[in-house]
Amino acid sequence: MHARGIAACLGAAGVLAAAGSAQAAQWADGAEVYQKVCRYCHEANVGPALKGRELPAEYVQRVVRMGNRAMPAFRPSEIDDALLAEVARLINTSATLAKE
Repeated sequence: MHARGIAACLGAAGVLAAAGSAQAAQWADGAEVYQKVCRYCHEANVGPALKGRELPAEYVQRVVRMGNRAMPAFRPSEIDDALLAEVARLINTSATLAKE
């Protein structure tokens, strides 16, 4: 992962941190969280592709909460547990993205 990509991911995490718990209440559903947070890195070849890999929901939730390498951790005040469970299910059941 290149430095600019890492900075972009950390920037997305910083936006969520600055918004705090008010942001967690503003998400419509897990799909919106994926679109506005996860997709930013994971569909831009910054982080690994998530869709179509059938990643276990428990694994996705653990990585989101604890972080992993360049991936920042997200607190429950940023993405609450119910929304995180929706995101994890979405990733687990998604089809592989078509290559452009």
